[in-house]
Amino acid sequence: MTKHCVVVGMSGGVDSAVTALLLKQQGYDVIGLFMKNWEDDDDAEYCSSRQDLIDAVSVADTIGIPIEAVNFSREYKDRVFSYFLREYQAGRTPNPDILCNSEIKFKAFLEHAVGLGADTIATGHYAKIQEQNGLYKLLKAEDDSKDQSYFLHRLSQAQLSKAMFPLGTVLKSQVREIARQHNLSNYAKKDSTGICFIGERPFREFLNRYLPTQPGEMRTPDSKVVGQHMGLAFYTIGQRHGLGIGGARETTGEPWFVADKDMSSNRLIVVQGHDHPALLAPHLNAIELHWISGHAPDITRNYAAKTRYRQADTTCRIRTLSNSNGSFEFGEAQWAVTPGQSVVVYDGDVCLGGGIIDK
Repeated sequence: MTKHCVVVGMSGGVDSAVTALLLKQQGYDVIGLFMKNWEDDDDAEYCSSRQDLIDAVSVADTIGIPIEAVNFSREYKDRVFSYFLREYQAGRTPNPDILCNSEIKFKAFLEHAVGLGADTIATGHYAKIQEQNGLYKLLKAEDDSKDQSYFLHRLSQAQLSKAMFPLGTVLKSQVREIARQHNLSNYAKKDSTGICFIGERPFREFLNRYLPTQPGEMRTPDSKVVGQHMGLAFYTIGQRHGLGIGGARETTGEPWFVADKDMSSNRLIVVQGHDHPALLAPHLNAIELHWISGHAPDITRNYAAKTRYRQADTTCRIRTLSNSNGSFEFGEAQWAVTPGQSVVVYDGDVCLGGGIIDK
């Protein structure tokens, strides 16, 4: 009988390396696959794809599994990066990691893996999958500080049915210890925090390569001009640093924050104080709603939700649902709700899905 074949997305990081190791130990036929998805300015200064490939090959050799590299740069540019730029140009702040998961890691990568003979794919995501009577549920990881279900909320039943997340029941500290004990060369490698597949770099400078600057006024809600911005695309709601108006403290003595964008007049609306009312939203509208089960949740119930990653869950009611749009109301006002980001809904530890914040 042929062993169950799992193709593991290996990034060169410790999480995917331990994912491959655990599956190998469990008796699966494991194949490593390294994805290169970005070629523009792929140099030693910012993008570390060459070193990542070296690290992935090194740990695959130690584990004793074959590994191949595949280039999805065209798919990434067409399906993820073009959307990323359109959203910024429209004044929103997109989350490319979410689209990257649904369009690249669990679509292009999954299709390629199936072509290699894979029964399932596995990644180093911190989340869990539970199958019950043919229905696949996405659950939070045991390590609450590393849970990545927020980024996976747009996955479908078909995608979850072909996926495995071995790290869902493992703590991050245990992952590094497992890697160290098995002499994996990347056991102490720093986690990546940059843009999905693009890497870490000065963000404003990077964005400016693709979007033009369109300077305009920074104004308070009562229309007082307090500075100049370089283009609305380069700022996000809740942003504090990089405004260049730190000296204009006015009377409150508190720092400035971006509160809104007036796209029609090219004005950036700024306020003073972290808890300024303009930064707090008791409700929001969302578009492009996606429900993992394939069915919308019961709107008569209370749920939990978060409007950004690493945010604590807050009580939420879904007030209206119409096609793929909806309105959400929170038990307490949410800080810096940002158009383009995602609101993700939970029922306990089960991630139900979510949508893109339209405010």
